[in-house]
This record gives sequence, structure tokens and C-alpha cells, in this order.
Amino acid sequence: MRPPREKITPADLPNSAKILSMSGLDFMLGVHAGTLAPPPISQSMGFWTDEVEKGRVVMRAVAEFAHCNPTGGVHGGWYGTLLDSCMSCAAMTEVPKGSFYTTLEYKVNITRAVPLGTEVVATGIVQHAGRTTSVANGEVRGAADGRLYATGSATCLIMKPE
Repeated sequence: MRPPREKITPADLPNSAKILSMSGLDFMLGVHAGTLAPPPISQSMGFWTDEVEKGRVVMRAVAEFAHCNPTGGVHGGWYGTLLDSCMSCAAMTEVPKGSFYTTLEYKVNITRAVPLGTEVVATGIVQHAGRTTSVANGEVRGAADGRLYATGSATCLIMKPE
């Protein structure tokens, strides 16, 4: 589902009680179905969820001029944000009800430049889901041709409110 065209406001986001009342998988399924607001950053960075299942999240994105560095190439932060989002959202699908997560660290390897206007598919897959940490890998490929543009890995911290 593509992000809504209307600007997301703080009032659109679920509060912590709502988030903690759901499993991470149910939360991500709600975001994908549009019953929960997508992350506000998805609008400015041009990505949306395409598939959500336990341990795996697929996002689609299109790099636009607003995502360029001063030389006109797609900024490395765009790749990082896209990969962090799909890998960490995959980790979220493994988070139990009553817990939440945050990215602890992530790494990105850019293998080639994404041409502006090219639709890409970013896939995050959980490699390990434990009580306190989750590890995921990801890749960004061209939607039309499957060309590899970037790979990544992420470690997420799983927490319970104090």
C-alpha cells in the first residue's frame, strides 16, 4: 500500500498503549492495510510497504530529485533509510505483544547508483529473533530488472516499558 497523499500528523500515530496492545506482526499488518498510519518518514523518502509477513517485510520506493546529494546522485542516506526501515520493520514482526523495538545499529553497502525515477524493491528478512535483540538482512533491487543496488544488515533492541 502506498502512503497516503495527505500529510501525516502526530495525531494520526498510535499512542504507546495502542502499540503495546498488539504484537509487532499485528502492528505491521495494520500499517500495511492502512488501518494504522505509515511512518511519516515514508512520505518524504518515497517508500511504502508492499508485503508483510512474520520475519519479512518488503517495501517499494522511487528515488526522486529531493533525495539527491549536491552532485545529483541519490544520497546514501536514502538507501540507509530504506534499508533500515524494511529490516527493522521485519524485526518488528517478531516482537511480542507488550514490547517494542528500536534500531541499535545498521550497515549499508551500496553496489550501484539507483537512477532517479526507478522503482526499487527493498526486502528485509529476520535472521535471528531473540528476547532482547533481533538481527535482519536486507537488499534493494530494481523492481523491473532485479538489479542489486544495495545490501544491509541491522540489529534491533527489543524492550519492555519500565
